[in-house]
Amino acid sequence: HCCSLFVSTNIWFVLVLGFGVDPALEIDVFSALQLDDSTEGIVQVQGFDNGSKAFVFQDTVRKIKASPSAAEQVSQKLKHTHEFTVLVTLKQTPYNSGVILSIHHSDDRYLELESSGHRNEVRFHYQYWWHQSRTEVFPYALADGQWHRVALAVSASHIVLYVDCNKIYERVIERPYMDIPTGSALWLGQRNNVHGLFKGVMQDVKILVMPQGYITQCPDLNRTCPTCNDFHGLVQKIMELQDILAKTSGKLSYAEEKMNKLDQCYCEKSCKVNDVVYRESQTWTDGCRSCTCKNGTAQCKKLICPPENCSPGNAPVYVDGKCCKECQREYLTISWIPYDKSMQRVLYPSCPSLPCSSSDQISLTYSCCKVCKGNDFCAEGPNCVENSKCVNLEAGAFCQCNTGYMPLREDKAYCTDIDECAQNKHYCRENTICINSPGSYTCLCKDGYIKIDDYSCTEHDECRTGLHNCDKNALCFNTVGGHNCICKPGYTGNGTLCKAFCEDGCRNGGTCNTPNVCSCPQGFTGQLCETDIDECAEGFVQCDSRANCINLPGWYHCECRDGYHDNGLFAANGETCEDIDECATRRHSCANDTICFNLEGGYYCRCPHGKNCTDDCVYEGKIKHNGQIWVLENDRCSVCSCQKGMVMCRRMVCDCENPTVDLFCCPECDPRLTSQCLSQTGDVKYDSGSTWVQDCQQCRCVQGEVDCWPLQCPEGNCEFSTIHEGECCPRCVTDPCHANQIRNDITKTCVDELNLIRFTGSSWRKHATECTICQCKVRSVTALLPLTKR
Repeated sequence: HCCSLFVSTNIWFVLVLGFGVDPALEIDVFSALQLDDSTEGIVQVQGFDNGSKAFVFQDTVRKIKASPSAAEQVSQKLKHTHEFTVLVTLKQTPYNSGVILSIHHSDDRYLELESSGHRNEVRFHYQYWWHQSRTEVFPYALADGQWHRVALAVSASHIVLYVDCNKIYERVIERPYMDIPTGSALWLGQRNNVHGLFKGVMQDVKILVMPQGYITQCPDLNRTCPTCNDFHGLVQKIMELQDILAKTSGKLSYAEEKMNKLDQCYCEKSCKVNDVVYRESQTWTDGCRSCTCKNGTAQCKKLICPPENCSPGNAPVYVDGKCCKECQREYLTISWIPYDKSMQRVLYPSCPSLPCSSSDQISLTYSCCKVCKGNDFCAEGPNCVENSKCVNLEAGAFCQCNTGYMPLREDKAYCTDIDECAQNKHYCRENTICINSPGSYTCLCKDGYIKIDDYSCTEHDECRTGLHNCDKNALCFNTVGGHNCICKPGYTGNGTLCKAFCEDGCRNGGTCNTPNVCSCPQGFTGQLCETDIDECAEGFVQCDSRANCINLPGWYHCECRDGYHDNGLFAANGETCEDIDECATRRHSCANDTICFNLEGGYYCRCPHGKNCTDDCVYEGKIKHNGQIWVLENDRCSVCSCQKGMVMCRRMVCDCENPTVDLFCCPECDPRLTSQCLSQTGDVKYDSGSTWVQDCQQCRCVQGEVDCWPLQCPEGNCEFSTIHEGECCPRCVTDPCHANQIRNDITKTCVDELNLIRFTGSSWRKHATECTICQCKVRSVTALLPLTKR
């Protein structure tokens, strides 16, 4: 019934078998990189299948990297996808550790497939949940000099590894975060110029953005059920539909409320001038200016008066409240006022009596009546309207523009602002900027200068006054119009940001806080953080008697001794270790002529009474004679021996004085400079055999090759865990809100702010917000054991 709900998913199978893969869903990496015989570092050879190109990746300097445009096209196809398959046919040189394919941006690896011949592992590096790095490790030996067809299929949180059309591993992982940013790089056969160099032959390297892409490599592996991504997609669609329904209902209610008020609403851009509102495109006269309302802004310009064509007996004169002259009838009694040269119409009523003596009375040329000396002509005379003022004289008055204004007409009753800056009528000196203002202007200082007076500025010494942006670990040097910042000796940067510089670099994740002094992360010490603190040897840890303290780089844990295993509760001190009954579980090596007796932490091969036993051992179904020594087939660096019915194995002892020592098993005995390695940051050089910790990975230099794998952390039965800043291993927490790692159970749900059901682990943007992300974290009844260090 499950499959009947997803009829469309079987179309992929028909598509692959009958008509091939849609080119839009396939990324041919060889074609994207435009590889041919002219590409430096590779040579075209005969492959596993003669129908396509194959290239041998040589042990030389090479740079097999896609162009920025090709890398961007690949990134866009993979962006936001939750279902893809990486396919490759390869023959890897034995014991080589190299990257098959890598898509990364800076230190963030979004899709990287790696094969380690040093540890016999296949690793998948990816990002999850907002740029957190994760590595999935599959123990398998690809680097054996044989041809293999490899397919890594990812479907949401489900991953399957196929080798030679056999399903090797199937797991549930954190859902990959495929929001690949612009500018990401695509490399083939290497991680960068110096790290992860693959050695061997590769053919048919492809990425298929489709469900179950591995059937293109192995057509007999038909799919019969929908993928994990199909199910997640259905669940996501249901939740999205619920979300859309709730939002649509809210929008409809809001729209109905707005529509009810629509009749009362009139929306139009308008202008408000002197408490008068003008509509869009409406024009009006403001004094001697013609104004128009445009896009809510009043735009005004000087009013252009019509020609003064008056009939005989009439003359143009200014009338109160009007900007332009109007034709008025002439009177013989009209005379010119000598001050403003404007024509005034004067009626001659009887002259009033004056409150002054005859000697204080004066005659006016334009009036028959006398006035007293000091008469306020402005109270009677010209109407000075806009940005002008009336000035009294002895025998009359006239209008004068305010300072900083110029007349719009000859009687100066209307005046407008003078732009002193545009007309160069200012007194601002060098190092200043002129800013116009109504009736005036202001001289502002340029950047790096301070004001002396209203018109002048001088150079500002930011270094002396402390008004600079130099880092506290930088030196400030004053310059003309500014300053320069240079980092102090022992620091590096651009001057505004200076960081301490450690000449030999800080190892194992240490940070350089002061010149040549490293601040070490927890678990490391030394000037360069080069020394791991052995918590076991220094007595920081007390493990149970059934467990051994195992020191790890920057960490430790209590591991059950041989003959014991944990009961599943994973106590930090090893107290949950319990005896293994090797006899009952048939995990012993006693030969057929002996009887196995279980002991606490071991077993005993006992010869029955009356028999002559050989004390031989049984190892992987084969008889090993008592005293026999052999090297493991899958690990040439380990030696085993049969001792009275019991198999004892150990790592090979390295004797660097022995000229025949195996340098692969004993890289520390390799003195050649060509066997040294550069760290991932490129600033530290390590000798062959050296180990270090970088970005929560344990790394080792083996004959010039760097091999890194996830740092081993203690096992813990935690439903909720978190990784503290500066640490690599998770610690158990009881509050799910404090956890950044959750054991998801899709059967448990949350109810969000809109009463929608959300599954555990799902995330969504909070309603009516842009910057708040919510995640469903559900507590279940599980024992939570805190993991501690020291």
